[in-house]
Amino acid sequence: MNRFDRINAMLIQLQSKKVVRAQDLAERFGVSLRTVYRDIRSLEEAGVPLYGEAGTGYSLVDGYRLPPVMFTPEEAMAFITAGKLMEKFSDKALTDNFASALYKVKAVLRTTEKDLVDNLENQISVFSHRSDAMPDNGSLDLLLKAVAEKKAVQMAYKAFGSEEEKSRLAEPIGIFHENDNWYTVAYCHLRTEYRQFRIDRIASIKLTDIKQQPHVSLTEYRALYPKEWEKFPVVKVVLRVAKNSIPYIRERRHFYGFVSETDNGDTIEMTFITQWAEEGLLRWFMMFADKGEILEPDWLQEKAVVLIENIIENNGFKVSGQLQ
Repeated sequence: MNRFDRINAMLIQLQSKKVVRAQDLAERFGVSLRTVYRDIRSLEEAGVPLYGEAGTGYSLVDGYRLPPVMFTPEEAMAFITAGKLMEKFSDKALTDNFASALYKVKAVLRTTEKDLVDNLENQISVFSHRSDAMPDNGSLDLLLKAVAEKKAVQMAYKAFGSEEEKSRLAEPIGIFHENDNWYTVAYCHLRTEYRQFRIDRIASIKLTDIKQQPHVSLTEYRALYPKEWEKFPVVKVVLRVAKNSIPYIRERRHFYGFVSETDNGDTIEMTFITQWAEEGLLRWFMMFADKGEILEPDWLQEKAVVLIENIIENNGFKVSGQLQ
């Protein structure tokens, strides 16, 4: 990046936040603090009303804004790609908000970039294999508002394994996407502790006027508090699977605690560390059990036999003797 582009990018960053530290600018652009100070002086000499405080950072005088700058072709393509992902991995309210923002982005594109965007929109698709899409109740968008405005939400929530919806008053501190699902971390008034809620299990939700109490950030929470499933004992599981089956199961194995594998020629030994050996890993293994075997632990082998017997019996067959 040449100096002109860097100074222009610095101005954009200064407009994007209330306070920007010189160290943050130096790290983003890969330059020294001395270079940052020199570029800041150049902005001031050009008439940009900046003020700074030692140990805090730089700010623009309130109310000062430049018209939107032009986007590069690469930035325009990134917006289109992000929009396609938003359509599949967020709820309708958040998708509509992004679409509205994207129209504003398109409005400041040059003609060549507009043509590029128009050509790309029908050439990029995201195909989701999930059938249980998020409910169309604006939950994701509303939770973001609750986090930003530091307010509590009232929601009807259906916990895992329960058919009953329970009312929860919660104070969301952040949201995250993991293992094909969106979650929010919130302080639950019912349980009087932080809990993780899967957003597609929220039946209804509304923003309240109740102000949140002080909380840790989402990053701090994930560093300080164990996940719910970490309360269960950890089990080591070793599977031996035919090598020709690996391409069909490789993508999903990380969801079940996969840690390593050993190539033994025609077979692969896969090691897992998991809290859900029986209800999670074992049931996943049954999909390709004809191509593999459980090496350890012994008790999981016994559970597999019982599960197979139950499958046969539930489908109208009788098992004669012990399965081997």
